[in-house]
Amino acid sequence: MPRPVTPLPARTRDLVKVAAAVAVVLQLCVLYWPVVTVEGPVSWTDKVVHVFVFAVPTYLAGWALRRVGRVVAIFLVHAPLSELVQHFLLPGRSGDIWDAVVDVIGVALAASLLLVRARRERW
Repeated sequence: MPRPVTPLPARTRDLVKVAAAVAVVLQLCVLYWPVVTVEGPVSWTDKVVHVFVFAVPTYLAGWALRRVGRVVAIFLVHAPLSELVQHFLLPGRSGDIWDAVVDVIGVALAASLLLVRARRERW
């Protein structure tokens, strides 16, 4: 049986909005910092970072705005676009198709969690 809808307290809603804004700003810094120095070969941990760089802001923004479809669409467009910007416009950076794929996986993971949350809370 679904639980009754209980609205979040205003303070919690505000904290989620602030967390979402901070996550998006950090994401933009990570993705568009002009020069990234990586010593040695890039390992699979780079891909894990990419999942989190897209999953966390997508989840928090979707939760804060309660607009899962719009938020997911924006981040799905941003994933490959960020790799193109890195490749063509940022000196010292290179775009990677596999990073874009992993970014989309991060968005899909966040979207799944948001849909489960929405169903549980009956947004």
